[in-house]
Amino acid sequence: MRFLVPFFILLAIDAYVFQAVVNLAQNLSKVQKNILYIAYWMIPVLVIITMYSVSNGWTDSWPKSVFTLVRALLAIAYFSKLFAVIPLIFDDIRRLFIWSKAKVYPEIEYDPSRSGFMSKMALLISGLPFGLLSYGILRNPYRYKLHQETIYIKDLPEDLENFKIVQISDIHSGSFFLKEPVKSSVALVNKCKPDVVFFTGDLVNSKSDEIEEYFDVFDKITAKHGVYSVLGNHDYGDYHQWDSAEQKKDNFQKMIDAHKTLGWKLLLNENAEIKVGNSTIGVIGVENYSMLLRFPKYGDLSKAYKGVEHADFKVLLSHDPSHWNGQVTTKYKDIALTLSGHTHGFQFGIEIPGWIKWSPSQFVYKQWAGLYQEKNQYLYVNRGLGFLGYPGRVGILPEITEIVLKKQV
Repeated sequence: MRFLVPFFILLAIDAYVFQAVVNLAQNLSKVQKNILYIAYWMIPVLVIITMYSVSNGWTDSWPKSVFTLVRALLAIAYFSKLFAVIPLIFDDIRRLFIWSKAKVYPEIEYDPSRSGFMSKMALLISGLPFGLLSYGILRNPYRYKLHQETIYIKDLPEDLENFKIVQISDIHSGSFFLKEPVKSSVALVNKCKPDVVFFTGDLVNSKSDEIEEYFDVFDKITAKHGVYSVLGNHDYGDYHQWDSAEQKKDNFQKMIDAHKTLGWKLLLNENAEIKVGNSTIGVIGVENYSMLLRFPKYGDLSKAYKGVEHADFKVLLSHDPSHWNGQVTTKYKDIALTLSGHTHGFQFGIEIPGWIKWSPSQFVYKQWAGLYQEKNQYLYVNRGLGFLGYPGRVGILPEITEIVLKKQV
């Protein structure tokens, strides 16, 4: 019953857009029309099958990749059809105006048929998002891109000159449906020959066991000084309906154990020191802390910072970039570099270096992708290695970040 209302809404959209299909099919043969009409109505049939399967729990036995793709393609189909509705509504307003005028002035000839031009425009407009979003699924989920940055630090010790940091974030292992391509991301990380690797949260979508299949992938990451990690908002199990508080607690312990299995040093509102020659890097790791109300505040930066005040260079791992302006730039001005993720760059946008950098993510986050600077403090927001919800990316590719430290002269 809970699917009836959305189903009838979707069916209404199908019926409305179908008018444009009928209009354009007028000159086709009967056989061609039937093929076209059957192909068009196969989508709502597939919706019925999927909804019925979900309501009966049958999709639980479907391969994850199949269910993910079916769900995504259906969502894309109807999202695209919404774009067709706009010119069709304008055409209906035009037809209503002419009909009303013909009622007043009988000499005006009224043609009740739809405009062929508007029908073509409607289908063309709907085809663009469908093509783009489908391409994003088929081509881009595992098309890893290396972003390289050099940051200049005032009074950087000579020992830390050219120190190389590699950052990864937002793996979301529960979303992957292909394992082999993920291995190429680890190969790219190791190819950088990092001095240290930092992971800034969201190892899973909601359950700790999602990472188990990928233990033998991500445990291959190597760095001279190891891998340090923090938790993201998805790592606490808050987005899963648990049968008991004990189950959720057990899941969280398994999440902590997962980082140990990977060989990563998980920082839970604590810090660690990396000795490089006679210099010290203070690695500060906070649990998830967001300035947005809908995300949790588990982090305690004052606790994580305590004991590392003397470090020559301080780097903060904090999953949510809103934390930077919320606390770091106002209260902890000696933290030179903050590394975050979380936004995924919305997995959709346009980035042409030196020309344009746009994503819907910018309407939610002031800092949403790439490098930002305020006075002597830097923030880097990683675009994420994995994906969530929409199993693809358009314009914002999955990212591995390489940051090299240089002394400001």
